[in-house]
Amino acid sequence: MMKSFLALFGFNPEKHSVKTEMLAGLTTFLTMSYILAVNPIILSETGMDKGAVFSATIIAAVIATLTMAIYAKMPFALASGMGLNAFFAYTLVISMGYTWQQALAAVLLEGLVFIVLTIFKVRQAIVDCIPTDLRYSISVGIGLFIAFIGLRNGNIIISSDATLTTLSPWTATSLVAMGGIILGAVLLALKIRGALFYTILIMTVIGIPFGVTHLPEDFTLVSLPASIEPIALSFDFSRFFSVDLDYIVVVLTLLFMDLFDTIGTLMGASIGGGMVDKDGNVPNLNKALMADAVGTTVGALCGTSTVTTYVESTTGIVEGGRTGLTAATVALLFFVALFFSPLFLMIPSAATTSALFLVGVMMMRPVLHIDFIHFRTGMPCFVTMMMMPFTASISEGIVLGMLSYIIVKVCIGEGRQLSWVMYVLGVLFVMKYAAALL
Repeated sequence: MMKSFLALFGFNPEKHSVKTEMLAGLTTFLTMSYILAVNPIILSETGMDKGAVFSATIIAAVIATLTMAIYAKMPFALASGMGLNAFFAYTLVISMGYTWQQALAAVLLEGLVFIVLTIFKVRQAIVDCIPTDLRYSISVGIGLFIAFIGLRNGNIIISSDATLTTLSPWTATSLVAMGGIILGAVLLALKIRGALFYTILIMTVIGIPFGVTHLPEDFTLVSLPASIEPIALSFDFSRFFSVDLDYIVVVLTLLFMDLFDTIGTLMGASIGGGMVDKDGNVPNLNKALMADAVGTTVGALCGTSTVTTYVESTTGIVEGGRTGLTAATVALLFFVALFFSPLFLMIPSAATTSALFLVGVMMMRPVLHIDFIHFRTGMPCFVTMMMMPFTASISEGIVLGMLSYIIVKVCIGEGRQLSWVMYVLGVLFVMKYAAALL
């Protein structure tokens, strides 16, 4: 019976150890569980119910990760993605003016398109249309944007009439936020598993005597999960049915971000963990992509932003996780966390500044692979990276970066190197800005 159960996850007792797989799952959970504190805070800024977002985040993570465990039989965990949730809240809703119901509809559409693309195995054509350097710059730009949001949420940076932004006078809130960044950096440098999670908890406790963390009068550690009814199935497709070009660009942007993040994580972690075949191919890659697409779709139905494969899964793979049992362990731990919502929801923004800032640092790594020697690639990549935080919009950074790449290539006589997909996207982007002028 047990052998048949473990076989569901691709577990072979002759090759794998239950203890190793479960410890790997615990490691992965500890390194990514900060999302339970951060996601409700970020999405609640759109007007979404914080408790409902907490429950939706967990439900989506459990379903998506179990799909990865059973269908793909791989040791990857999934949850609402950092960067993608910032795009949802700060770009789509706060900057662009969409309602969170319209933003959720965009996430659902992106998930459904991802499923179709995965079924017909056309993902490679989409991946190939975006130059590698630009893909790297998107990750770096999102990292800069996330770090800036973290500094702002922690009251370390404030607005200024003279210089737009400036360093805030030190307050209890900003000191807690800065202390978290330093503590988190030290723990990460010491390679402490769960460093971001532990930092959030420690700074939450430190914030209590300083009035940064507020304990509710009726606080209890364990409680029944909050209902997702306020946000589940709350879609507004009006922008889509009115053929709003900006909205279509949003859906495509979500699709590209999710697709590239997932493929990058799956390929990078699998290669690093020696999980590829002799030709360098990742086994069950298409099934893993399907798990990601299903996760995004289910997440939208529950009421949370795009679900993606977490790069923190690499920590579990390093610990020896090789099968879906590792992912199943992560899913089980997420489910247990569902009953501890009071603990996670009392965490202040200052305590999560460290996670936002340090994840931003981690997302800077691809900058090492960008060719800044040649302006044909360096300038568009720089545009992509810098316009994200400067415009407070990930989508604007991507659009402007791709447009500048196309224009430079055409002007120097290298237009034939671009795929027809790039030209189609370029026309759509030009139409987007032309419509704004009318």
